[in-house]
Amino acid sequence: MNKGQFQTMIIPPEVLRTTETLKKAGFEAFLVGGCVRDIFRSKTPKDWDVTTNATPEQIIPLFDKTFYENSFGTVGVVVGETEEIIEVTPYRLESIYSDGRHPDQVTFSKNILDDLKRRDFTINAIAYDPSNGQIIDPYKGQEDIVAGIIRAVGDAGERFSEDGLRIMRAIRLAAELGFTINTDTEKAILIHKNMLSKVAKERIRDEFNKLMMSKSPMVAIVMAQRMGILPFIIPELEEGLHMKQNQAHAYDVFEHLVRSLQHAADKGWALEIRLSALLHDIGKPKTSRFSPEKGDVTFYGHEVVGAKMTKKILENLKYPKKTIELVAKLVRWHMFFSDTEQISLSAVRRMIVNVGRENIWDLMNLRICDRIGTGRPKENPYRLRKYKAMLEEAMRDPVSVGMLKVDGKTLMETLHVEPGPRIGYILHALLEEVLEDPKLNTEGNLKELALDLNKLSDTELKKKSEAGKQAKDEQEETEIQLIKQKHNVK
Repeated sequence: MNKGQFQTMIIPPEVLRTTETLKKAGFEAFLVGGCVRDIFRSKTPKDWDVTTNATPEQIIPLFDKTFYENSFGTVGVVVGETEEIIEVTPYRLESIYSDGRHPDQVTFSKNILDDLKRRDFTINAIAYDPSNGQIIDPYKGQEDIVAGIIRAVGDAGERFSEDGLRIMRAIRLAAELGFTINTDTEKAILIHKNMLSKVAKERIRDEFNKLMMSKSPMVAIVMAQRMGILPFIIPELEEGLHMKQNQAHAYDVFEHLVRSLQHAADKGWALEIRLSALLHDIGKPKTSRFSPEKGDVTFYGHEVVGAKMTKKILENLKYPKKTIELVAKLVRWHMFFSDTEQISLSAVRRMIVNVGRENIWDLMNLRICDRIGTGRPKENPYRLRKYKAMLEEAMRDPVSVGMLKVDGKTLMETLHVEPGPRIGYILHALLEEVLEDPKLNTEGNLKELALDLNKLSDTELKKKSEAGKQAKDEQEETEIQLIKQKHNVK
């Protein structure tokens, strides 16, 4: 790409002001890293990184608002009304990485070539000065961008020995950009993959999230498995390799899961749905048994086992509690729309309670991914459309105490009782009645029911209000124990 092409690119004025401020003060200033790579690809960068021969102490006084809270020399320059951050980092020299993740010490340089030499991949080792169009590309990163190649800077083994996370980054970039990994770089990954064991799970999770949110996560997961990296991320996925499924499926468990994930990516769905799609059948290998009666393999209870496995997997990767709970919940209930020929509205209403109104359509989307992952081309067959209609109908019915036509204050006035746990018991007992028959959800009906319920003792009332939840929990726990005994699973 020539200078003229660069000049046609729109670089935000805040970025230009940052580089110009440094240059007017007598320093060098280059855009570097992913933003230059994106410019070469005619893509709008998400982040802007600037490198300079100025030190942090020289950078900070040049700008109105900055922050400097790290040991790597990076100064955050706050720009614009939206207060976006442009990272300005001094040129740095190569250093020893004793822990396989962070340099033992950071030494600043006055030479841009020193800085480019320490970077991970050639496509990220290009510097560009927007003021005069100067391009510094000592490792022919422009050629690799055109060819669609991920190639390590210099010796690939040294790059991965310095920072094991670069192994994950290579695969993530390949998925994001649609590039292939250079042969020598791939060989180095195979040799040094154990460096990932030194990387904090949080950092692996962050790269994994970017991989999952790319356009081709299926390619990346398959690549990670082929290169022996998957055991450092989600080793349980490999249990699905060559695990045959029943006749409804065209693929083994592993391929089914990555194809389900890819459909979620194709639809542009959120990370939680993508994670659920990748993990929804994670429990199948542990519950797989051949049934002579059916003449086929069965996976009874795989959703229950899978939900527990999902929780452990995501906890290991240090995901937020909210994400873990949602994904495990979707995995637990993903069979609801596929394992029963006839589903009543009452059952749908209870499913909405189990999953949550805010999550029920995520569950439906997971079901769509599951279906496409089997190799069936139709995303929205008649049965699925019927379920959607039932959901919309059921969503109009109360599925929480807050949607009852009476509240705690009304009950206290009607029953002449003081605030306390008893009112909560009555409300939950009323909800159980309404879940069975939504027509009961009128103020008159509920007051009448409440008067009868109020005749019960606290113990009886509490027992009645918790009956539904207790029965469900006991049934699930019993099911888990039977499944473990039947299939000899711990």
